[in-house]
Amino acid sequence: MSTISSVLIANRGEIAVRIARAAHDLGIRTVAVYTDADVGAVHTEMTEQAYAVSSYLDVDALLEVASRAGVDSVHPGYGFLSENADAARAVQDAGLVWVGPSPETIETLGDKMAARQLAERSGAPLAPGTSEPLTSWEQARDFAEDVGLPIAIKAAFGGGGRGLKVVTEDDGLGAIEDAFAAAGRESQEAFGRAECFVEKFLARPRHVEAQVLADMHGAVAVIGTRDCSTQRRFQKLVEEAPAPFLSEEQNRLIVDGAREVCRAAEYVGAGTVEFIVAEDGTVSFLEVNTRLQVEHPVTEAVSGIDIVHEQFRIAAGERLGVDPDADPATHGHAVEFRINAEDVAHGFAPCPGTVTRFEPPTGPGIRVDSGVRSGSTIPGSYDSLLAKLVVWGPDRDTALRRARAALDEFHVDGVRTVLPFHRDIVREPAWTAPDGAASFRMCTDWVDREYVPGAHTVSPDVTFDDIYVERTTLAVEIGGTLQHVRVPSVLLQRGDAARGGSTATGNSDGHPGDVPAPFAGTLVEWKVSDGDTVEENQTLATVEAMKMEATVTSPASGTIQLIADAGDVIARGDILARIVEE
Repeated sequence: MSTISSVLIANRGEIAVRIARAAHDLGIRTVAVYTDADVGAVHTEMTEQAYAVSSYLDVDALLEVASRAGVDSVHPGYGFLSENADAARAVQDAGLVWVGPSPETIETLGDKMAARQLAERSGAPLAPGTSEPLTSWEQARDFAEDVGLPIAIKAAFGGGGRGLKVVTEDDGLGAIEDAFAAAGRESQEAFGRAECFVEKFLARPRHVEAQVLADMHGAVAVIGTRDCSTQRRFQKLVEEAPAPFLSEEQNRLIVDGAREVCRAAEYVGAGTVEFIVAEDGTVSFLEVNTRLQVEHPVTEAVSGIDIVHEQFRIAAGERLGVDPDADPATHGHAVEFRINAEDVAHGFAPCPGTVTRFEPPTGPGIRVDSGVRSGSTIPGSYDSLLAKLVVWGPDRDTALRRARAALDEFHVDGVRTVLPFHRDIVREPAWTAPDGAASFRMCTDWVDREYVPGAHTVSPDVTFDDIYVERTTLAVEIGGTLQHVRVPSVLLQRGDAARGGSTATGNSDGHPGDVPAPFAGTLVEWKVSDGDTVEENQTLATVEAMKMEATVTSPASGTIQLIADAGDVIARGDILARIVEE
């Protein structure tokens, strides 16, 4: 590692911790950055130095820190600046090593139209679609008339489901104009560019991707596939490797297609080539992510390759640590679960707050990558990911059995998390596929369309909301046999109060016209004024937390009395307004 001796980690949370650990393995000195919201965060304790910045997106501030700290490289992790070509160029212009692909590659592959054209030239599998941006909604209509509905209108510079609109047969051709306008509007707001293109929408699509490593010497290796179909609102929740239930031909198309796209792009670094696998078996190129993926550990678990180590090696000009002419064989099966601070019982609403207890599972085949510990504060201004649980087994069935036990053993208190969802999904036949490929029905919109919270883990005599009640385990001996009983902790607190101890203050019963905050965050704006007459289900306000916005609607018709102000920081359940019925 002669050309990289120190690195500025331009990120936060679990990925900053992950990068720091890999750098330490390689003898690389590490420097962290943090904002006011992350003072005392775990990632700042994992590095030799940590510097304050106003924002993780402030390139000038990051370069100033790099100069002060005397580092010779910058690792962007994922998110933030990781796919920002201008940031990569600024780092290189400052004489530092950018641990990632070149700015030119980021620009080319960040443009979905250019990426699609590259895929066409390289022979990667593609669904019918346009290779140039649309100039009018009528072009989308003409395309739909040629290939048939459903179609997907996509932002050329979008991602994460933003700027994506699907028009189905039930919607009809008449819905294309509004969908085209909405996709362009969302893209402009999110990415500053409104260009869109159109593709044939593939029914019940699986999301399958290939992990690629490529060095400066022309070697390109595909080190495994992943299935990332378990999503909600196009955000991944569970990933597994290798991607299960693919035919030999589908696997070949994905692996060869990924390799050829990266060769055509003269790619250097770690990257992911994403594909859609339709219900009818069609495989189609989707996009290239020019960065380290959140789900990279699940591939590490089955390949034995440390992808972050390889990133540093490649950036230092070294050759790949794997044979590019013989893609590595996978060993066993692994599943990764994203542990987000979100409330499954209320539509995956974000839940910032303080983690009062963080107890991850242990045992054979268990890996937990985390950016928090007990006592950590989860700010409402960043992504909701707390940790990643990766479970490996010698085969898929063993991995799933271990996953069920590990998820049951995983405890997080203080903030609501998606653990209840994960405990459900590892018992869901559509995902576990007890009969193999014949019963595997997981696709990218399954959770949004078919998921029933608590269907496999909650008894019918309790509400799903009860899953978040904090419980204490008591050991009780009955007839010489030890029994473990879990009871709501509040019952024990009440017992303490009866003996002169303290008890927590509960929420009082609300007025029927109260308008509560759906989650902790910020009240962005009111859509109505104090004293206005409103109708039941009318949109009243917008609230935001962890990059997610939600609308607040009226529980009744009447006159509204505003209690909170726009810009206020709010907690879940805070009364924002009251409707006085006429």
